[in-house]
Amino acid sequence: MNDRAFQQCIDPDCAATYALDEVLFSCRKCGALLDARYDWDRCEVPKSLSFFAERWSTVGRGPKAIADYSGVWRFRELLPFADVNRIVSIGEGRTTLQQADLLAKNIGMKPGHLFLEYEGFNPSGSFKDNGMTAAFTVARMLGRRRVACASTGNTSASMAMFASASSPAELPPTQAIVFIGSGKIAYGKLSQALDHGATTLQVAGDFDACMHRVAELTDRMGIYLMNSVNPFRLEGQKTIMYRVLQGLDWEVPDWIVVPGGNLGNSSAFGKAFAELHQLGLIDRIPRVAIINATGAPTLYQLYEEQGVRWNSGRYNKQQVDEHYGQLDAKEWKAVTIASAIEIGRPVNLSKALRTLEVTDGLVRHVDDAYILENKALVGRYGYACEPASAASVAGVRVLLEEGIISPDDRVACILTGHGLKDPDATVGYHTGMNTKAVKWPEPSPPTGKMANQPIPVADDIDEICRVLDAGP
Repeated sequence: MNDRAFQQCIDPDCAATYALDEVLFSCRKCGALLDARYDWDRCEVPKSLSFFAERWSTVGRGPKAIADYSGVWRFRELLPFADVNRIVSIGEGRTTLQQADLLAKNIGMKPGHLFLEYEGFNPSGSFKDNGMTAAFTVARMLGRRRVACASTGNTSASMAMFASASSPAELPPTQAIVFIGSGKIAYGKLSQALDHGATTLQVAGDFDACMHRVAELTDRMGIYLMNSVNPFRLEGQKTIMYRVLQGLDWEVPDWIVVPGGNLGNSSAFGKAFAELHQLGLIDRIPRVAIINATGAPTLYQLYEEQGVRWNSGRYNKQQVDEHYGQLDAKEWKAVTIASAIEIGRPVNLSKALRTLEVTDGLVRHVDDAYILENKALVGRYGYACEPASAASVAGVRVLLEEGIISPDDRVACILTGHGLKDPDATVGYHTGMNTKAVKWPEPSPPTGKMANQPIPVADDIDEICRVLDAGP
C-alpha cells in the first residue's frame, strides 16, 4: 500500500482517518461515509490537464499501455491510490463527449452548446465500469476474491463482467454475488449478470431492502462491497468529468446535468471538481443539476422542498432521518420506468449534498412520460440511451423553461447507459405496448409524440410501395 492515500470520514466534526488497506464502508467512530483522500504534496500532479491528452492513442500490452488505454487510468495521477502495475482494467472509459447540435436545436439551445457524455460506450454498456475498475483494483490489492452488490441492473452487470473478465488464470474465478429486488431489474441488465456467471439472489423487496441485506452480508462474511458506498467506486467515476473536460479542450462547461438515483455520480463529480480547483487545474467549478424521477424524488424533497443543506458537513441529519421515517410509516417505495434511478433512500445522500454546495447546484424531478419522451428524442438524433439517462436531457428542458439554463450556456448531459439496457421500455413507448417479449405490435396507437410505430403491411410489393410513397 502507498503512503500518499488514505480514507477519511466526511463528517468535519469527526474527520477520522483510516489506512488505505482498512476495509471500511463507513466511519468506525461516527458512521458517516468515507472519502479517498490524498497527500497531494507527495503526488506527481501535472501542471495542466492537457498533460493527459497524449495518452488517448496509446496501444500495447504493458502495464502502462493498458493504463493509458483506459479512460480511467490514463488519469492515474489524479487517482494516486493505485499502483499502475496492479490495476484491473478491461478497456473501460473509452468514451468521448458528443456535440449534439440537432438535439440542441430541437430543445431550444444554440448549436455548439449542448453535449452528451455517452457512457453507453463502456464494455458493460454503462458508466458503472468507471467505478468498477477502481473498486476491483483495490479488491485485488486486498486479496479479496468474493464481491457483492445490490443492484437495479447496471451495477450487477458491470460487477459480474469485471469479476469474470479480470480473474487471473492461476487463481479460482472471483465470485460475484448480486442482490436484486423482485421485479425491479431490466432484462437487458439482468441478462448480463446471468451470462457473466454471477450468483444472483432475488430478494422479496426493493433496492433499498437489497442494499440493507448486502451490507449485512459483507460485514458477516468478509465479502468486498461494490456499491457506490465504497469510496473507491466514486474515485473511478470522477474520471467521467475529466473526459468531459477533455472533450471541451479542457475548458469548464457552465452546467453538468446528471440523473440522480443512489447519487454516486453526483457525489463523484463534486469531488472531482473540488479537487481540480484545489490543485489549480481549473479556474472555476461548473454548476451541477441533479435530476430525480418523480417516482423517486427523495433528494428533491429534502433539498428543494425542505431546505436541507450540506452546511459545510453539518447538515440536518435528524431532518433526513425523520423524512425516511415518514416514508417507512407510509410503506412508500420508489416507482419509475427509469429503473436505474428507482431508489428511495440513496446511500450517497450526504455526499450529494456536498456536491450541491460545492457547485452551487440544484435538483429537479421529471415524470416517466417526460423521461420516455426525451429518451426517444435523444434516440432520434443518434444516441440510444436507457430511460434514466434521458432524465438529464429532460432536466435541461425543464431548466430552460424556468430560465435557469440559458440557450447559450454550455451544458454537458450525462447519458449513463446504453439503450439496449432496457429494450422493453423502448419497444413499449414506440408501440403502445407494455411488453416483456418480442412480438409484433397490435394496431392500437402509442401516445408518445416521438413514437415510431411499426406499420403492418401485406406481403405484396405493390402494397409496400404504396405505403412507402405515402410517406411518414
